[in-house]
Amino acid sequence: MATVALQAAAHQAAQAGGRSAAWRRDLIGYAFLAPWLIGFLCFSLGPVLASLYLSFTRFDLLRPAQWIGADNYVRMFTADPRFWQALKVTFSYMAMEVPLKLAFALAVAVALDKAVRAGALYRALFYIPSLLGGSVAIAVLWRQIFEGNGTLNQVLLWLFGYKGPSWISTPDTALYTLVLLAVWQFGSPMIIFLAGLRQVPQDLYEAASMDGAGAWRQFRKITLPMLAPVIFFNMVLQIIEGFKAFTPAYVISGGTGGPIDSTLFYTLYLYQEAFSYFRMGYASALAWVLLIVIGLFTGISFLTSKYWVYYEDDPR
Repeated sequence: MATVALQAAAHQAAQAGGRSAAWRRDLIGYAFLAPWLIGFLCFSLGPVLASLYLSFTRFDLLRPAQWIGADNYVRMFTADPRFWQALKVTFSYMAMEVPLKLAFALAVAVALDKAVRAGALYRALFYIPSLLGGSVAIAVLWRQIFEGNGTLNQVLLWLFGYKGPSWISTPDTALYTLVLLAVWQFGSPMIIFLAGLRQVPQDLYEAASMDGAGAWRQFRKITLPMLAPVIFFNMVLQIIEGFKAFTPAYVISGGTGGPIDSTLFYTLYLYQEAFSYFRMGYASALAWVLLIVIGLFTGISFLTSKYWVYYEDDPR
């Protein structure tokens, strides 16, 4: 009996020692994660939860927040025409910007994939707009190009004897200048497309060529299906980025969203409510609606992806 008791005690001691060693290992891991965890709790999760509370209050930064329930949301959907205008402008922008940017990025990626000489140089040159395009300096430059006496009208006057309007000050054309600026920043999706193209097995193209398929048929029947996961990934990223677009509209319109709210992006309207009119509670409600809209679009993208996105290990 004494031997059995000693063995049980030794077994329990070994288990306790094992748990202690495992806890020490976990503690070391948590210590390394601590800076990120503290930053996430203090600078991400904390402000998010605070904004959720503020979305149900009237808060102007000068006086304590006053709880008003769902009044901000009711006002937003029933008594705020600029909210609907901001949604309209943002959706119109995305409907043009996302497909155009993806199509242009894919076309350039296919061309670079076939290039043999100076491929790395061309990739770097085409990627530069993605690095610079979101800056204030580029937005200012874009404004100078498309204003009444800007570079574009000077070129049109020199070539065709025609001087166009101020493209950024005309309601019918102002949004298109921002779409063009966004499409010009095609470098990031292009690099991702190029990486995907390098993963397409070349024997598929060789077999298709032997069967008499031309370049366009190979693109439709091989390249696009094999790139479907990459297209899906880029599409989701560009949808999210489209909803978050702010700097070009702010700089080019002078922060007003003009002319006559034709470039009033949702994020620009949110900024105006928060920092121009100091309606922080209402701006928080706008931010949460934006979060929900982005989540809905992302969820719909994932739900519909099963009908057109195929992976190599897909049992279908």
